[in-house]
Amino acid sequence: MGARILGTGRSVPGKTVTNAELERLVKTSDEWIVQRTGIRTRHLLDDGDVPSDMGVEAGLRAIEAAALEPSAVDLLVVATTFPDMICPGTAAFVAQGLGLGDVPFFDLKAGCTGFVYALGVADALVRAGLCRHPLVLGFEALSRVTDWADRQTCVLFGDGAGAVVLAAGDDRSGVLGTALYGDAEKSLLLHMPSGGTRAPASVETVEAREHFIKMEGSGVFRSAAPMMEKATRNALSSASLALEDVDWIIPHQANVRIIDALIRRLGVDPDRVITNLDRVANTSAASIPIALDEAVRDGTIQAGDVVALTGFGAGVTYGAVIVRI
Repeated sequence: MGARILGTGRSVPGKTVTNAELERLVKTSDEWIVQRTGIRTRHLLDDGDVPSDMGVEAGLRAIEAAALEPSAVDLLVVATTFPDMICPGTAAFVAQGLGLGDVPFFDLKAGCTGFVYALGVADALVRAGLCRHPLVLGFEALSRVTDWADRQTCVLFGDGAGAVVLAAGDDRSGVLGTALYGDAEKSLLLHMPSGGTRAPASVETVEAREHFIKMEGSGVFRSAAPMMEKATRNALSSASLALEDVDWIIPHQANVRIIDALIRRLGVDPDRVITNLDRVANTSAASIPIALDEAVRDGTIQAGDVVALTGFGAGVTYGAVIVRI
């Protein structure tokens, strides 16, 4: 058996922004946003908030749910696309906030699929005996890189963090199958043009608004559902399971139309698909662990349930992990 989930946790900012409030920023409407995305509200950081604090809070909640102390954590993996700083990344600040001492840590960048990738990596390290209790975070502060003058993207995103603590599996629970993929030919479907070493920050890049997320919406929509379907089916195959064996599916919470398309392609009952997109919007790498923590804590997901976690993100990356809780 692969690594099992001992505990889950999440953190979202206290500030909630409704669609009606966005109507005052850009030319849009609640009706248009709900129809096109399924989003009604999102949680956003205030200007003075430190983004990595969300990771610390989510991590502490997962550690508490696992009935452990922070000192038991022996690896920290933070899946994020936009870290607190380019150097160092977010993992350093989360490790500091948790008081992890000399425990190894690193950021993993795989877009919105980041948590799925990170879970796969941590599972492999547990299987290899290189760690006993890794803490895996999905974390994003997308409000800090969103162009609030762009009506196509500013309605989509929210901030948040979700976490899981893992341990060696047993005959009752654990990671059953994993499938990870990439398609670099689609690397610019979602990107930030400047701020890296290819195009360092300058007066010109700032004036051109190149330090905000840019997205080719139609390309994302065409690719997301087929890729998540492929990853889910192949992860199930690696676990020697069928879709009928899955109790719950948690897809990346990007857009309700993408989730609906995935449901149709898989041919599953929509009631078996967990969503919270309407309340938290697209939190990128944090979306799956936030939804997982909600469903575990409200009793939707029970011990013994088989859950498929599947995502699609910038890169382009996509993948799925099948886990028995």
